[in-house]
Amino acid sequence: MSAPSDIRNVIIVGSGPAGYTAAIYTARANLKPLQFGGYQPGGQLMLTTEVENFPGFRNGVMGPELMIEMRAQAERFGAEIVDADVERVDVSKRPFTVVVDGKEHSAHSVIVATGAKAKLLGCEGESRLMGHGVSTCATCDGAFFRNKVICVAGGGDSAMEEANFLTRFGSKVWVIHRRDTLRASKIMQDRAKANPKIGFLWNTAIEACEGATKLESLRLRDTVTGEVRSLPADALFVAIGHVPTTSFLAGQLETDENGYLVTRDGAKTNVSGVFACGDCQDHVYRQAITAAGSGCMAAIDCERWLEANAH
Repeated sequence: MSAPSDIRNVIIVGSGPAGYTAAIYTARANLKPLQFGGYQPGGQLMLTTEVENFPGFRNGVMGPELMIEMRAQAERFGAEIVDADVERVDVSKRPFTVVVDGKEHSAHSVIVATGAKAKLLGCEGESRLMGHGVSTCATCDGAFFRNKVICVAGGGDSAMEEANFLTRFGSKVWVIHRRDTLRASKIMQDRAKANPKIGFLWNTAIEACEGATKLESLRLRDTVTGEVRSLPADALFVAIGHVPTTSFLAGQLETDENGYLVTRDGAKTNVSGVFACGDCQDHVYRQAITAAGSGCMAAIDCERWLEANAH
């Protein structure tokens, strides 16, 4: 174990809007946070292009630029940020232990801000065109496709919700589903089927996203007949679910049935001194601004906890 003099006030696990905001607030509180941002820091916004709905940027801001600025702001106030993945944590006893590259780091408190990853189709061209017609967030990117042909991949409530939302912008919205029935709740199905702008492509798998610099068409395969065809499309929204990045916690913190961390009374987890913020505990809103807000909550809760549990 680390020597007592090496015990940090707080270790933040994860970056992105939640983690960086937590770092800004804890650093300004003179808690000298140590943040492990991962080998691919910045979270899901590093995969987006223009962000138009983050307050303070009237002309929008590029996702990576926003994350770079948040990180620099945290570092300006003294946050120590290391681009490395956390292998495991031990919150069974205090001080808590965070293991990175085989080395143990000790802290009086921990803020978990590891986010969630959208499940992807895994088809050809999907990753290459992410942010260039392919997206995982209708709320974030729908407005870029006014009067365009939009496709939604999925058959659950999220897909129906996104399809209905996207009819505000698109001239036509196609729901593409591998089966001939939807998994969505009846009320969500009925709402989508009643919308004249929404069409359904049943028993259809997306084999490729096509286009040189932006999405131009989808290569589709009929799962029954095997027939392959091309569908012109300006946008594809993948809505097949998210996976919270919480497995490294090895079940030490309370989660819901889908693995999202459960927080109560602000950002507090079921372990005193451990806090959670951002998409690893939010499966409802999943926006940069709500993640940043919860990062602020986690930092303030953490600061107050440290004051009440002075070491």
